Amino acid sequence: MKRTTITLPDDLEQALERFVDEQAVPVQLTAVVQAAVREYLGERGYLPSASALRIRPAQRGSGHDDVSVSHDRYLSST
Repeated sequence: MKRTTITLPDDLEQALERFVDEQAVPVQLTAVVQAAVREYLGERGYLPSASALRIRPAQRGSGHDDVSVSHDRYLSST
């Protein structure tokens, strides 16, 4: 892991502080910066980008109408 020091202009510093302060769950500034750099480099092809989750409904249903309620029973029977 590389440790580095960066200098941010005032507008970026203020935006980062606002973002961190507005999160419902406390988040570290380091994690926010890492995520931003990862997204930036991924968009430019320097990192593999995460593929979008594509969930499509089945053409035919399973025939069970209680799966959302009884999911534990269905998952444990496999």
